[in-house]
Amino acid sequence: MEPVLPCDAVPGRALVTGVAGFIGSHLCDALLHRGTRVVGLDRLPPDRGSAAANLRSSLSHPAFDYVRADLRYDDLATAVAGADVVFHLAGQPGVRPSWGEAFPEYLTCNVLATHRLMTECERQHVPRLVLASSSSVYGQIAAGDRCREDAPARPVSPYGVTKLAAEQLCLAFARHPTAATSVVALRYFTVYGPRQRADMLIDRALRAALYGAPLRVFGDGSARRDFTYVDDVVSATLAAATAEAQAEVINVGGGRSVSVTELLEVVGQAAGVSVPTSSTHAQPGDVGATLADPRKAGEILGWKPHVDVTTGVSRHLAWMRQHAPDSPDTAGEAAS
Repeated sequence: MEPVLPCDAVPGRALVTGVAGFIGSHLCDALLHRGTRVVGLDRLPPDRGSAAANLRSSLSHPAFDYVRADLRYDDLATAVAGADVVFHLAGQPGVRPSWGEAFPEYLTCNVLATHRLMTECERQHVPRLVLASSSSVYGQIAAGDRCREDAPARPVSPYGVTKLAAEQLCLAFARHPTAATSVVALRYFTVYGPRQRADMLIDRALRAALYGAPLRVFGDGSARRDFTYVDDVVSATLAAATAEAQAEVINVGGGRSVSVTELLEVVGQAAGVSVPTSSTHAQPGDVGATLADPRKAGEILGWKPHVDVTTGVSRHLAWMRQHAPDSPDTAGEAAS
């Protein structure tokens, strides 16, 4: 079995898949700041749209190389070569669209692509792969209950099924007696912050407050989420690169659950105006609550969250006031 990096080591070279995305771009910035040489892989063109915006600082950094490739089809050998750690953040997101005709995209992006990447990591003896998973693998929990990593995983959406499948696939590789690549799968709980996808709740709520178009709320506002600020998620992800582990699943969540109604009050206080809303029925795959048990993250990663929802929303709002377009579409999700 190949040794992992010491816990206090800074990876000399890292591959980040999904680097043009929300979390991937923040992780890339943090790695470059720490002195790591980063290969960023994404299927998006780096000079257009969200990729160009998210990677604005990284693209000009001398220690950053962008590889435009599709994990499902393209050769991965060069991108993986020499990596001390691979951060696998690429995937097809979104609970509600996974019920429809787009499911083959979820299957190929979240499962088959992961298999191809894990196979290449094993072939090249990459010491560690850190997998971005999701709290969606847990499914429905009782109000007030905390999700523990050893609890049964019962996803209630096709998206959650594919994330659980990706987890189990990577762990199967890592548990093999001759495994060269160890795996830490991180179950992220409702990540938010600057560069968040525009279809997610906090981004939508802030836009509704700023621009006045009503936010469509699915359900009665009682759905609860464990919101986790992106800086906290990045610090946990960095810690997972060097933690003592062979095949682990770890929650990354703030450990506090906030209802949609409560969140809209926080957004309104930050923006200085109430969030206009309209209501519709709950959607298939939406769970009533998520709440992380963060103890394992503390034990293995030495991690705890530092940014509460009030602070995080204020930071997100300040960024949005600088970067948001003048007239965004604000109708949309409110229970993601």
